[in-house]
Amino acid sequence: MKLIMLGSGTSTGVPRIGNDWGLCDPAEPKNRRTRVSIMVESDDGKRLLVDTSTDMRQQFLSNDIDRIDGVFWTHDHADHCHGIDDLRALRFSRKNPIPGYGSTETVRRLRQRFDYVFAGQFGYPTIVALDTVDRIRMCAGFGVEWCQMPHGPTETTAFRFDADGKSIAYATDFSEITRSMVDLLEGVDLLVTDCLRREPHPTHANLEMALSLAKRTGAKRTVLSHLDKSMDYATLAAEVPDNVLVGFDGMELRA
Repeated sequence: MKLIMLGSGTSTGVPRIGNDWGLCDPAEPKNRRTRVSIMVESDDGKRLLVDTSTDMRQQFLSNDIDRIDGVFWTHDHADHCHGIDDLRALRFSRKNPIPGYGSTETVRRLRQRFDYVFAGQFGYPTIVALDTVDRIRMCAGFGVEWCQMPHGPTETTAFRFDADGKSIAYATDFSEITRSMVDLLEGVDLLVTDCLRREPHPTHANLEMALSLAKRTGAKRTVLSHLDKSMDYATLAAEVPDNVLVGFDGMELRA
C-alpha cells in the first residue's frame, strides 16, 4: 500500500502570496507547499483521494494521476474542497459517477455549495455520487474506518484505510486529541498528522500535539503535514524522532 502526499501546506500554502516564505528556505524545494491532500493506492492499483484541495489540478499533473476510485472529504473548509470542479476531468473516462464520502455535516454542506457536482446540471452528468461515510465499511477494496475530531468550534473527520495487510491513516485539522482518535489510529503503519506550527493554535495541532498523537497511537511511522511558513523542512527534519518524517509535496511512502 502506498501513500502519495499531494499537498503538505496550510490554507495559504508556502510561500504565501507576496512571495512570503517566513522562516522557510526558498532554496529548498521541499518548502514549496500546496494545500493539503493525500492519495492512498493499493497493490492492485486502486486509488482513494482524501480532499479536493484548491491546488488539486496541479497536484494531479505533477504526480501523473489521471483516475481515482473514490474520494473522501475531511471537512468543507475551502483549502480542503474548493478544487472539487477538477474532479470533472476524472469523470470523462468513467461510466458512472465517482463514489464520494464525508460525515453527515460535511455531506450536507458540500451539497449546499456544490449541488451541480452531485446532481448534474444543464445536460452535464453527475460527477460524484455522494454519501455519508457511516454507510460504508469498504471502498475499492480498502477497509475504511473513521472518527470525528475537534477542529476548534467545528469538527473534521479522520480516516483509516486498510489494504494488503497494511494501514494508512489521515488526521488533519484537529485541535485536541480524543480517545476515539487514539483508538482509530492505534498501531497504524503510516499516520499523516496535522502539524501547523510550533506554537499552540486554537484550531490546529502544533508540533508538540502531533508528536504526542504519534506516541499515543504507537504509529510505526508518522508524517507531519499542513505545515505553515514557520516550519522549515531541514530545520524540522533535524529535530524530530527517527520514525517521524516531515511531509513534502510529491512524497511517496510504502506502508
